[in-house]
Amino acid sequence: MSTTFLISDTHFGHANILNFVNDDGTRVRPHWTDVDVMNEDMIERWNRTVGTNDKVYHLGDVVMNRRYLSIVDRLNGRKELVLGNHDIFDTTDFLKHFKRVHGSVKLDSFVLTHIPVHPLMLPRWAYGNIHGHVHSNSLTDSLYKNVSVEVIDYTPVPFDLILKEMKETR
Repeated sequence: MSTTFLISDTHFGHANILNFVNDDGTRVRPHWTDVDVMNEDMIERWNRTVGTNDKVYHLGDVVMNRRYLSIVDRLNGRKELVLGNHDIFDTTDFLKHFKRVHGSVKLDSFVLTHIPVHPLMLPRWAYGNIHGHVHSNSLTDSLYKNVSVEVIDYTPVPFDLILKEMKETR
């Protein structure tokens, strides 16, 4: 049986993200000082968690430089991309590494996006919004679930676990 996973904002190859800080001055990605070590650690975490037949929705900002797109081929699973604001290459470039490329996806009763959608859109679309973009920040509204790598231990998270967590907070 396969599992569906979600993850966002890997930013493979983005050396400068290692210098980003939160509002309190702490580093957004405190685990690494070298981008290649960050890349390899996130690849290892992904592959330890995701099987070859599992499905993974990457909710945007996968890489920051085209030369790092080949990393996607090293990641287990059947991968689909929901475009993020930094996913600026041609769709054909992404389709070499992802099964599908989307602007948004409806999964079960949730809408998957990169940037959180406006709350007035949810009743029309979905039960909630699973998103990325905000990195180590998270919205306090129980209709939203952030799957940026910084809040999910840099590891894809099973959709079933997200459903359970969101139902418990309601």
